[in-house]
Amino acid sequence: MTRCIPLCPHNCLAIGTRRAIAGRHCMKMGHNDSKGGESGSPMADIRKGSLHLVRLAGIDVYLHWSWFLVAMYEIGDRAHTYSAIEWNVLEYLALFLIVLLHEFGHALACRQVGGTANRIVLWPLGGVAYVSPPPRPAATLWSIAAGPLVNVALLPVLGLLRVASGSFGWALTMPNLDLMLHALWIINLILLIFNLLPVYPLDGGQILRSLLWFGLGRARSLMAAVIFGFFGTAGLLGLAYWARSIWIGLIAVYVLMNCWTAWQRAQALLKLEKSSRHGGFACPDCKVAPPVGNFWICGKCKKTFDTFLTRAVCPSCAAQFPVTRCLECGNVRPMSQWELAAASQTT
Repeated sequence: MTRCIPLCPHNCLAIGTRRAIAGRHCMKMGHNDSKGGESGSPMADIRKGSLHLVRLAGIDVYLHWSWFLVAMYEIGDRAHTYSAIEWNVLEYLALFLIVLLHEFGHALACRQVGGTANRIVLWPLGGVAYVSPPPRPAATLWSIAAGPLVNVALLPVLGLLRVASGSFGWALTMPNLDLMLHALWIINLILLIFNLLPVYPLDGGQILRSLLWFGLGRARSLMAAVIFGFFGTAGLLGLAYWARSIWIGLIAVYVLMNCWTAWQRAQALLKLEKSSRHGGFACPDCKVAPPVGNFWICGKCKKTFDTFLTRAVCPSCAAQFPVTRCLECGNVRPMSQWELAAASQTT
């Protein structure tokens, strides 16, 4: 069993945003898994050490243990912003509520286009929605764009609250509430702008990749987006040095790690596209013939093999597998259904 976040985790970076105010996987299951898909993001590991908070609309929300450490530091660092520390806590919780809504935008949009989305993890740098949209550019584009669209929808809502604060004189009667509403409007705006930067793996970088996918294809569009991401990393590192900001530096490291992993995924996808195809087999769902080559991993001995050449039997340990994963759409089906799908195409 291997882990993956197709294309990249749909995420929202938050700590750098709050700092600016003060002074941003699905499980690949089945018995023989593919190694040629878009997998292996560093973000997959943050699920370890996460606490389960709630389950909403069939989506489990988790909170990483390190969130508490950073929360204490951030809240304490802004202790003099409000007249009482409770308002700092409320502002910090409201920030992550915005992040959570952003991630639900990704998850629900992914489901709308027929994908899988069942987990969201909040961590110190923001949030990660573990989603698996269908491997089509339009479906992927909608799954990604829905997150920032939540922030767009929140702008008038928070704006109306600011107007209400001015109309009812809350700046005088409830200055802490007035200040927090102003801060949240700015936080949401910066979250929107920052996440739309065309830097992979931010939402803007993934939107760019989805648009390029229409013309360049799956692998080359990812390569092009990652190149933008590498340039973006250099810019973030320069900004972190100029601003003496450890948080911007951490975001730059995060971007670099995901870019490097995505570059490796793009190379694997390109190799997959160039592979010859097995005759006599076709995916029952996407109707694409499987590639020839050792693209599948035995769940028992971890050796790679061509499952269609051996008819779902590992040549190293003789383990037999009832289902096989499609490298194109990610669905798992019995070998017999692959043969029936190919036969139906020829009749």
